[in-house]
Amino acid sequence: MSAVRDLAALLRLRDFRSLLAARLLSQAADGVFQVALATFVVFSPEKQATPAAIAGAMAVLLLPYSLLGPFTGVLLDRWRRRQVLLHGNLLRAALTTLSATLVILPSVPLWLFYVAALSVTAVNRFVLAGLSAALPRVVDDARKLVVANSLTPTAGTLAATAGGGLAFVVRLLGPDADALVVLISAALYLTAALTALRMTPDLLGPDAAQLQVGLKAVLLETAHGLVDGLRHLARRRAPARALAAMTAVRFCYGALTVMVLMLCRYAWSTTAADGLALLGMTVAASGAGFFAAALVTPWAISRFTLFGWIACCAALGAVLVPALGLPFTLRPMLVAAFVLGLSTQGTKIATDTVVQATVDDAYRGRVFAVYDVLFNVAFVGAAAVAALMLPPDGRSVPLVIVIACLYAATVVAVTRSGFLKLRPSM
Repeated sequence: MSAVRDLAALLRLRDFRSLLAARLLSQAADGVFQVALATFVVFSPEKQATPAAIAGAMAVLLLPYSLLGPFTGVLLDRWRRRQVLLHGNLLRAALTTLSATLVILPSVPLWLFYVAALSVTAVNRFVLAGLSAALPRVVDDARKLVVANSLTPTAGTLAATAGGGLAFVVRLLGPDADALVVLISAALYLTAALTALRMTPDLLGPDAAQLQVGLKAVLLETAHGLVDGLRHLARRRAPARALAAMTAVRFCYGALTVMVLMLCRYAWSTTAADGLALLGMTVAASGAGFFAAALVTPWAISRFTLFGWIACCAALGAVLVPALGLPFTLRPMLVAAFVLGLSTQGTKIATDTVVQATVDDAYRGRVFAVYDVLFNVAFVGAAAVAALMLPPDGRSVPLVIVIACLYAATVVAVTRSGFLKLRPSM
């Protein structure tokens, strides 16, 4: 029950509660906005979505700014992270309001809507990396940091799932609810920005000596800072191996996500509305897996170590993805969604802890920005691979087998990494 005591101790910390509230509201808004985009691309009755269309949308929304992600880390290590949370969420509130206006207006070019959406996801790179880099500033105990890493990213994912669920409900009320869904996300972003005001500007770091005043000076040092951050990561094999494992697991999750999208839209339903409802069920099952990971991971890390738990999570995917996925029927796939939610989030919690515990604070923002890049590029790459392998109805035996083999390869790589005895320490 020590994890319960640590959790209670964390929740008594005012600054930790403020950071957690900012994350929950921000990621709930992300969930609402992402569902709005998904319904616009995949589940609009007038559109015939294909795997290629889904992959293209993911690439437009994630890839360009993900490739620039390391630069956000350099700025995060030179800007006050609390100010990034405040102004980033204010900017996203404005951009999502603009997106809602574009939905309402007739004859607006599709590319203009994508530009607005792309801008929202660009700011998201700063906010999510800043939230992760700031966490050790409000938690100074190694054991509690594991609990914090179980609670905060998982709670954020659950908040995003809840936001997505809210968007599903609102969207099902009628075909003309798209603008309302986007405005809900704008309101949540605004509330997240106001929550950040509960923290002092200097609380979340970096230290004053690392701050750079003036954009020109920051931009001039960005290239050098990026190289320094990558060198710092290269000197620390443990976080590099953990990031590699997380990238592989994220790739698997992304490919299976596209497959489930196509199954919901075409194999398991005859209308876009029915497909959207089925997608909501699979998202809920995956969200339950995320919640289970938050409960299980602290105990699992204490029992199996950080890299041991990563190997166990990948092993779950290697065994259960083909067993549950190959029938291509709804009920086994719901179980698979739960298992993959648990394994993916469990891997992320362990990886977050490895990075936070083994990377110096001065470089942590840059490393988490690299982490964010890998996270998104893996998802987009998986969508591209799925687009090449998936038939129109989403049933692809070769894709399921390839994903299972990648999970198995991850298990082998992690067990041979030499870090199976690594435990949380700061």
